[in-house]
Amino acid sequence: MSRGDELKELASDLSRAVETARRVGLPTTVYLLSMALVEVKEAAAAVDDGDDDSAA
Repeated sequence: MSRGDELKELASDLSRAVETARRVGLPTTVYLLSMALVEVKEAAAAVDDGDDDSAA
């Protein structure tokens, strides 16, 4: 599995975790997971663009 595929899988997992945290009423957890999701999506986009420097 490539780094990009792993990051996309992680983004999917984080998205499900955000929805679960939202459903059970954990706003701080939703916020933190959402911030992690943004970072992972940016890293995945950087890998897709071939720019590994900003994926760290």
